[in-house]
Amino acid sequence: MSAPAAAQRVAGDLELLPAAEHPHLLPEAVRAALPEGAWTLEIDPGLADTQALVDAAHVPLDGSANCVVVAGKRDGEERVAACVVLASTRADVNGAVKKVLDVRKASFLPMDRAVEESGMEFGGITPVGLPGGWRVLVDTRVAGSEWVLIGSGVRRSKLVVRGADLAALPGAEVVDIAMTPPVAST
Repeated sequence: MSAPAAAQRVAGDLELLPAAEHPHLLPEAVRAALPEGAWTLEIDPGLADTQALVDAAHVPLDGSANCVVVAGKRDGEERVAACVVLASTRADVNGAVKKVLDVRKASFLPMDRAVEESGMEFGGITPVGLPGGWRVLVDTRVAGSEWVLIGSGVRRSKLVVRGADLAALPGAEVVDIAMTPPVAST
Protein backbone atom coordinates (compact mmCIF):
# COMPACT_ATOMS: atom_id res chain seq x y z
CA MET A 1 0.00 0.00 0.00
CA SER A 2 1.43 3.37 -0.93
CA ALA A 3 0.80 6.62 0.89
CA PRO A 4 -1.30 9.37 -0.71
CA ALA A 5 0.89 11.97 -2.46
CA ALA A 6 -0.16 14.72 -0.02
CA ALA A 7 0.84 12.53 2.94
CA GLN A 8 4.18 11.74 1.32
CA ARG A 9 4.80 15.45 0.74
CA VAL A 10 4.79 16.18 4.48
CA ALA A 11 7.20 13.26 5.06
CA GLY A 12 9.88 14.78 2.82
CA ASP A 13 12.54 12.21 1.94
CA LEU A 14 11.35 9.69 4.54
CA GLU A 15 9.45 6.47 3.81
CA LEU A 16 5.89 6.34 5.09
CA LEU A 17 4.64 3.07 6.55
CA PRO A 18 1.04 2.19 7.49
CA ALA A 19 0.99 2.87 11.25
CA ALA A 20 -1.31 -0.05 12.01
CA GLU A 21 1.22 -2.44 10.42
CA HIS A 22 4.22 -1.08 12.38
CA PRO A 23 3.17 -1.08 16.05
CA HIS A 24 6.81 -1.46 17.20
CA LEU A 25 7.35 2.22 16.27
CA LEU A 26 4.61 3.51 18.59
CA PRO A 27 3.88 3.42 22.33
CA GLU A 28 0.82 1.44 23.42
CA ALA A 29 -1.35 4.48 24.23
CA VAL A 30 -0.72 5.93 20.77
CA ARG A 31 -1.40 2.57 19.04
CA ALA A 32 -4.72 2.32 20.90
CA ALA A 33 -5.82 5.80 19.76
CA LEU A 34 -4.52 5.80 16.16
CA PRO A 35 -6.87 7.38 13.66
CA GLU A 36 -7.71 5.13 10.73
CA GLY A 37 -5.37 5.70 7.81
CA ALA A 38 -2.50 7.08 9.92
CA TRP A 39 1.05 6.64 8.69
CA THR A 40 4.32 6.43 10.57
CA LEU A 41 7.96 6.80 9.70
CA GLU A 42 11.08 5.73 11.51
CA ILE A 43 13.68 8.42 12.23
CA ASP A 44 17.00 8.83 13.96
CA PRO A 45 16.06 9.91 17.53
CA GLY A 46 18.58 12.74 17.16
CA LEU A 47 16.27 14.23 14.52
CA ALA A 48 13.13 14.26 16.69
CA ASP A 49 13.22 18.04 17.08
CA THR A 50 11.27 19.64 14.24
CA GLN A 51 13.99 21.88 12.82
CA ALA A 52 16.54 19.05 12.78
CA LEU A 53 14.13 16.83 10.83
CA VAL A 54 13.20 19.66 8.45
CA ASP A 55 16.88 20.28 7.70
CA ALA A 56 17.92 16.63 7.38
CA ALA A 57 14.98 15.10 5.49
CA HIS A 58 13.47 17.99 3.51
CA VAL A 59 10.32 17.84 5.60
CA PRO A 60 8.29 20.99 4.92
CA LEU A 61 7.93 23.22 7.98
CA ASP A 62 4.35 24.12 7.02
CA GLY A 63 3.43 20.41 6.91
CA SER A 64 4.79 19.71 10.38
CA ALA A 65 3.08 20.33 13.70
CA ASN A 66 4.30 20.61 17.26
CA CYS A 67 2.48 19.58 20.41
CA VAL A 68 3.29 21.45 23.61
CA VAL A 69 1.72 20.91 27.02
CA VAL A 70 0.64 23.93 29.02
CA ALA A 71 -1.06 24.52 32.34
CA GLY A 72 -2.62 27.31 34.30
CA LYS A 73 -4.71 27.72 37.43
CA ARG A 74 -8.05 29.29 38.14
CA ASP A 75 -9.60 29.27 41.62
CA GLY A 76 -7.03 26.70 42.77
CA GLU A 77 -7.87 24.29 39.93
CA GLU A 78 -5.09 23.37 37.52
CA ARG A 79 -6.08 23.24 33.86
CA VAL A 80 -3.82 21.26 31.53
CA ALA A 81 -3.95 21.20 27.75
CA ALA A 82 -1.92 19.90 24.86
CA CYS A 83 -1.65 22.59 22.18
CA VAL A 84 -1.10 21.57 18.56
CA VAL A 85 0.18 24.21 16.15
CA LEU A 86 1.95 24.18 12.81
CA ALA A 87 5.73 24.26 13.17
CA SER A 88 5.79 27.49 11.15
CA THR A 89 3.88 29.15 14.02
CA ARG A 90 4.00 29.21 17.82
CA ALA A 91 1.32 28.62 20.41
CA ASP A 92 0.18 31.97 21.80
CA VAL A 93 0.45 30.64 25.35
CA ASN A 94 -0.12 33.89 27.25
CA GLY A 95 -2.72 35.22 24.84
CA ALA A 96 -5.07 32.85 23.05
CA VAL A 97 -4.27 29.70 25.07
CA LYS A 98 -4.63 31.53 28.40
CA LYS A 99 -8.01 32.83 27.24
CA VAL A 100 -9.27 29.41 26.09
CA LEU A 101 -8.18 27.81 29.37
CA ASP A 102 -9.69 30.72 31.31
CA VAL A 103 -6.65 31.07 33.57
CA ARG A 104 -4.73 34.08 34.85
CA LYS A 105 -1.40 32.82 33.50
CA ALA A 106 -0.51 29.85 31.31
CA SER A 107 2.95 28.32 31.09
CA PHE A 108 4.61 25.26 29.67
CA LEU A 109 4.24 22.23 31.89
CA PRO A 110 7.68 21.31 33.29
CA MET A 111 9.35 18.67 31.10
CA ASP A 112 9.46 15.99 33.81
CA ARG A 113 5.73 16.37 34.51
CA ALA A 114 4.81 16.44 30.81
CA VAL A 115 6.77 13.23 30.22
CA GLU A 116 5.51 11.45 33.34
CA GLU A 117 1.86 12.40 32.96
CA SER A 118 1.66 11.85 29.19
CA GLY A 119 3.61 8.58 29.28
CA MET A 120 5.55 9.82 26.25
CA GLU A 121 9.11 10.88 25.56
CA PHE A 122 10.19 14.52 25.60
CA GLY A 123 10.46 15.69 22.00
CA GLY A 124 7.89 13.13 20.88
CA ILE A 125 4.73 14.13 22.73
CA THR A 126 1.71 13.83 20.48
CA PRO A 127 -1.98 14.61 20.94
CA VAL A 128 -2.79 11.01 19.91
CA GLY A 129 -3.19 8.83 23.00
CA LEU A 130 -2.96 11.47 25.70
CA PRO A 131 -4.43 10.77 29.13
CA GLY A 132 -8.20 11.12 29.44
CA GLY A 133 -9.29 14.45 30.82
CA TRP A 134 -6.59 16.44 29.05
CA ARG A 135 -7.87 19.11 26.76
CA VAL A 136 -6.39 19.07 23.27
CA LEU A 137 -6.33 22.50 21.64
CA VAL A 138 -5.87 22.04 17.89
CA ASP A 139 -5.13 25.24 16.02
CA THR A 140 -7.46 25.91 13.11
CA ARG A 141 -4.53 25.79 10.66
CA VAL A 142 -3.65 22.27 11.81
CA ALA A 143 -7.28 21.12 11.67
CA GLY A 144 -7.52 22.48 8.13
CA SER A 145 -4.38 20.68 6.93
CA GLU A 146 -4.93 17.73 4.63
CA TRP A 147 -2.01 15.86 6.28
CA VAL A 148 0.40 16.85 9.02
CA LEU A 149 3.58 15.29 10.41
CA ILE A 150 3.62 15.19 14.21
CA GLY A 151 5.33 13.38 17.08
CA SER A 152 4.47 9.75 17.76
CA GLY A 153 5.00 9.60 21.52
CA VAL A 154 8.63 8.47 21.10
CA ARG A 155 11.68 10.13 19.56
CA ARG A 156 12.41 7.32 17.07
CA SER A 157 9.34 7.83 14.89
CA LYS A 158 6.76 10.35 13.70
CA LEU A 159 3.11 10.14 12.66
CA VAL A 160 1.47 11.52 9.56
CA VAL A 161 -2.26 12.06 10.09
CA ARG A 162 -5.08 14.11 8.64
CA GLY A 163 -5.72 17.45 10.32
CA ALA A 164 -9.39 16.51 10.60
CA ASP A 165 -8.41 13.37 12.55
CA LEU A 166 -6.51 15.47 15.09
CA ALA A 167 -9.55 17.72 15.42
CA ALA A 168 -11.68 14.63 16.13
CA LEU A 169 -9.48 13.26 18.96
CA PRO A 170 -11.09 12.84 22.41
CA GLY A 171 -10.98 16.16 24.25
CA ALA A 172 -10.05 18.08 21.09
CA GLU A 173 -11.20 21.63 20.50
CA VAL A 174 -10.44 23.50 17.28
CA VAL A 175 -9.41 27.05 18.22
CA ASP A 176 -7.20 29.88 16.99
CA ILE A 177 -4.20 29.54 19.30
CA ALA A 178 -1.24 30.13 16.98
CA MET A 179 0.73 33.22 16.24
CA THR A 180 3.18 33.57 13.42
CA PRO A 181 6.69 34.14 14.76
CA PRO A 182 8.18 37.51 13.89
CA VAL A 183 10.33 37.60 10.77
CA ALA A 184 14.00 38.03 11.60
CA SER A 185 15.49 41.24 10.21
CA THR A 186 18.55 40.96 7.98
